[in-house]
Amino acid sequence: MSSIGKRRAVVIGGSLGGLLTASTLRAAGWDVDVFETSPGQLDSRGGGVVLQPDVLDALQFAGVKLPNPPGVPSGERIYLDRGDNRVEQLNMPQMQTSWGLLYRAMKDALPAQHLHSGETFVGFRAEGDKVVALFENGRNEEADLLIGADGIRSTLRSRLLPEVMPAYAGYVAWRGLVQELDLPLHAANTLRERFSFQEGDGHSALSYMIPGDDDSTEVGKRRWNWVWYRKYSREQLAQLLIDRNGVARQFSLPPGSTKSADIAQLRADAKLMMGPTFRALADATDDPFMQPIVDLRAPKMVFGRAVLLGDAASVPRPHTAGSTAKAASNAHALALALLSAQRNGEPIDSALKHWESQQLQRGKLMTELGISLGNRLMKIAR
Repeated sequence: MSSIGKRRAVVIGGSLGGLLTASTLRAAGWDVDVFETSPGQLDSRGGGVVLQPDVLDALQFAGVKLPNPPGVPSGERIYLDRGDNRVEQLNMPQMQTSWGLLYRAMKDALPAQHLHSGETFVGFRAEGDKVVALFENGRNEEADLLIGADGIRSTLRSRLLPEVMPAYAGYVAWRGLVQELDLPLHAANTLRERFSFQEGDGHSALSYMIPGDDDSTEVGKRRWNWVWYRKYSREQLAQLLIDRNGVARQFSLPPGSTKSADIAQLRADAKLMMGPTFRALADATDDPFMQPIVDLRAPKMVFGRAVLLGDAASVPRPHTAGSTAKAASNAHALALALLSAQRNGEPIDSALKHWESQQLQRGKLMTELGISLGNRLMKIAR
């Protein structure tokens, strides 16, 4: 139940989008409870994150402290050919961090009693200006606002917009993490302090350094994060998504689930298609993992007192480096809109309508940019 005089939000999804939403709404004076299906600590969902200003702004508003430094800086962007020759070089300073560092910082900043794991959301009902979230175990939670921040596979979106489904874009992102000292020196010297790319005929790879498993940014304790975009037909993708235990996964292969034969094939392909530096990354990765690239954009984000946010509402392709930033912007803008409405005596529904208009446009622009970048990079005609 909410504190006397306070509005209450129930957030579905305990990953970055849900934690960002909870943190910013609490800073705006709301009581917030987060419900996550997974029973324990979430595993890293992708390794590296480019630390965009939207994320830093949201965390500052919420009072969430990051380690100092919050990641590993890079100065140059370099583009390599198959012989490891630099074909382009740009000065573009930025900071890269890890999914796990952001997750732990936000989770630790929230009161433990407001984080509920192992709770599977199944639906909701509206009761006047309230909404009641329903859970698989029979639990009911009444709130002023129900927020679906439960990602691409959003249960709330499936209830509100069952026709809006992720659409496979025709290629996947293979990903890997390598301990800093496990990479051969020739590759480490090429990549160090740089955001590096190698592009080929219908495929593209990138790499940068992120904090270590314990969030360390100390030299020697960091990790190399790499991504390799590869085309696969739907039939090939279906075979890749069968994990090492023979289970057909629907959306991705998390670390530790890829078949040994597929890992061997990935390394063999790298020998044929990649230069020495990126080949070394693939060879040094024990458990590469994979996620299909998909497109998704909901036509609405507000449904009375139920709201979609982050990847539950729209999914920008990773070439924008903007998925976490978009979730942060959604959450921060929502908190500011609700805070302004409270101060000015305006109804919540008016604030939500204005917020939705702005955030739908942001999602449209970002998803369109991602599609354009991805299709051009992968040489996919649309």
